[in-house]
Amino acid sequence: MSAEVPTPAAETPPTRSRLVGNNRRQLLLFAALTLILSIATVWGGRIWLKNSETLVFAVGDANGPEARFAAKLAAVLKTTNSRLRLKIVPNADGAKALAQFDRRQADLAVLRTDAKVPPRARALAILEHDLVLLISPGSKKIKSLADLKKKKIAVLADGDNNVAFVRNMLDISESSDATSRVAMAPPNSTSEKLFSSGGFGAVVAIAHASTLVKDKRYEQYAKHGGFTLNAIDESKALARRNPGISEETLATGMLSSAPAIPDDDLDTIGLQWLLVAQSRLSAGTAEDLARTIYENKAEFALDDGFASKIEPADTDKDAFIVAHQGAAEYINDDTKSFMDRYVDLMYLGGGALGVIGSIFAAIYTNLTRIAPEKASELATAILDIGERVAHATTMDALDALQDELEAILRGAVIGLRDGTISTDGLETFKLGYEFVRDEIGMRRDSLKRHAGHEDNVVIVKSAHSA
Repeated sequence: MSAEVPTPAAETPPTRSRLVGNNRRQLLLFAALTLILSIATVWGGRIWLKNSETLVFAVGDANGPEARFAAKLAAVLKTTNSRLRLKIVPNADGAKALAQFDRRQADLAVLRTDAKVPPRARALAILEHDLVLLISPGSKKIKSLADLKKKKIAVLADGDNNVAFVRNMLDISESSDATSRVAMAPPNSTSEKLFSSGGFGAVVAIAHASTLVKDKRYEQYAKHGGFTLNAIDESKALARRNPGISEETLATGMLSSAPAIPDDDLDTIGLQWLLVAQSRLSAGTAEDLARTIYENKAEFALDDGFASKIEPADTDKDAFIVAHQGAAEYINDDTKSFMDRYVDLMYLGGGALGVIGSIFAAIYTNLTRIAPEKASELATAILDIGERVAHATTMDALDALQDELEAILRGAVIGLRDGTISTDGLETFKLGYEFVRDEIGMRRDSLKRHAGHEDNVVIVKSAHSA
């Protein structure tokens, strides 16, 4: 009888450790790529949010106050690193600029409240007030608008639209004698010249409030002959009749400090110059514009004083021109937080990231990751052990097969834990393991029963030294 050399216990297949190491490296690579993807997505979103937006600003004459204010606004937006940029488009006059705005070919415009207001215009800021001065020669007073209508009136202002405004204010129809009753003053005229040589009984001067406080002509005129600055007592009625007209006050000494003109606060009427935006302009863009304007007021004053005292737009719902939602939120300190403003975008971005992540995971699984071994595939190795059990004639051989079987089981447990083995066919593996384990047990019992009875069976047990 020859003793069968015991088979060494099988160890975990070397490919298993390589699979684990490779998968760990792949996981690290996947995590790094996912981090890069996330950073790229956030960076791209930031660039998208901060991406510059160009707004078209329709203005009148290129040398007019609207165009000069627009140029100031463009410069401030640039110096404050705003995402907004302006494209200034000059027109022949303010009316044509508003027509361009009304056709939605411009996002911004400046209008005076006696103009035809486009229905989609929304106010961002009050840039200036035009005040109406009712002047009569010497000490002659004008008691009422009815008294004024009896006189020949000169309109001292820039722009022919002021004549139409005075006629509408006095409710003078466009009759054949309207021109003779209310006429535009010649260029470079003064109230003194109009009264002395023009035959006018009254002058209606319309000027920017910021310009009037710097104009010394009225002080000089008062010293050389004098004039009377009259109140417009019907200011409330005029403002109710025409919402574009506002009630104004001529403060004491506004036109002249010595002598004080007026010598007491005087009621009059006025018009407002408004920066308006299209109603479709986003609230965020309108808010950014409002913030830039209100926080940099000193930068917008023109040399003649226009826009030197910018005021918030009227946020009441019954305002003549309703304030834009974004401007109103800033003015009322009701601006939305980042979360409130971009919550919808964040939900959309989260969904997009989920889709991107799923696609990336699929690419990782199918192209880069080593596919996990199915548990059922290990059953082949187990069954191979089972076939060798029948040929084992010694206890040492059975112990070796037992160790090999246990090694496969241990490797399967580790593989299931680290993902290198899938649960696909796990029941088959379990059945195969139990079958071979029981077969080894039965073969071991058989060898013990037949020990000494069969010549071809030799029980060899390795001796272990104490």
